Amino acid sequence: QVQLVESGGGLVQPGGSLRLSCAASGTIFRGNIMGWYRQAPGKERELVAQITSRGSTNLGDSVKGRFTISRDNAKNTVYLQMNSLKPEDSAVYYCRLLQGTYIAWGQGTQVTVSS
Repeated sequence: QVQLVESGGGLVQPGGSLRLSCAASGTIFRGNIMGWYRQAPGKERELVAQITSRGSTNLGDSVKGRFTISRDNAKNTVYLQMNSLKPEDSAVYYCRLLQGTYIAWGQGTQVTVSS
């Protein structure tokens, strides 16, 4: 079992920045992939960014150039630095861990971009 605890969401003005954190605990193996997904009302959950334990990253097209994903393997923590935020970035952001066929999700953190 893996538990994921997210933090860092909130309200920010357009053009602003936020940093999300997700700390994993429990039985964690090497070779996992950690990432962030988001879901806005009435829309499907979509990939924002993910990063392997070796540091390879994959970002969604809508956030490339604005968001950066990183991780601290010693702390089993993944970060999402979000810059130049837009109203369309507003959503609940979920942390996800994938190891083998096992998937764990966090409880989600709300990000609202509004003036």
